[in-house]
Amino acid sequence: MAATSPLSWSFSCSSQLKMGGTLHGDCAFPTGNGIGLTILAQKKAKKTRKIILKEDVTELGKKGELLEVKAGFYRNFLFPLGKAQIVTPLLVKEMKIEEERIEAEKRRVKEEAEQLALVFQTVGAFKVKRKGGKGKQIFGSVTAQDLVDIIKAQLSRDVDKRIISLPEIRETGEYIAELKLHPEVTAQLRLNVYAN
Repeated sequence: MAATSPLSWSFSCSSQLKMGGTLHGDCAFPTGNGIGLTILAQKKAKKTRKIILKEDVTELGKKGELLEVKAGFYRNFLFPLGKAQIVTPLLVKEMKIEEERIEAEKRRVKEEAEQLALVFQTVGAFKVKRKGGKGKQIFGSVTAQDLVDIIKAQLSRDVDKRIISLPEIRETGEYIAELKLHPEVTAQLRLNVYAN
């Protein structure tokens, strides 16, 4: 029986952070015949996809939102159901154009509301006639629909009665009504209520 010499194992390993954020470790294991064995270890890359949602997805996001999701989630759930698509440069360009168009439309609507508010302020007071009772009392009250009819008759403008807030008017006198023309624009109208 031949005598075998015991193998001596020594282990040396140096790790360093390489470009790209992956960790590489160069480890050398000596073998019995003097040849070294080198093992390279690399961190597993996470596979994600940049997507745009085509519709609202519960607990993920709203339609038109840009997200980064795992590739398997996109491949197995979002894509087969038609809920998302992968981001492309052309798609990003189209989204920017659409956003600019929407912003321009919002600005236009706000400017129209500001112009209408200016018209209401320059008109002065609207006159409202009601049948009179004792003293300053009038029969009935002035409603938002009455104001809509007066605006249409005097200015030829259609106004939705839901945007009008009126104080309770049951007597003759001067009152202020507010019209919420836009989330950022409110116009005030003066009303002169008198009895005939």
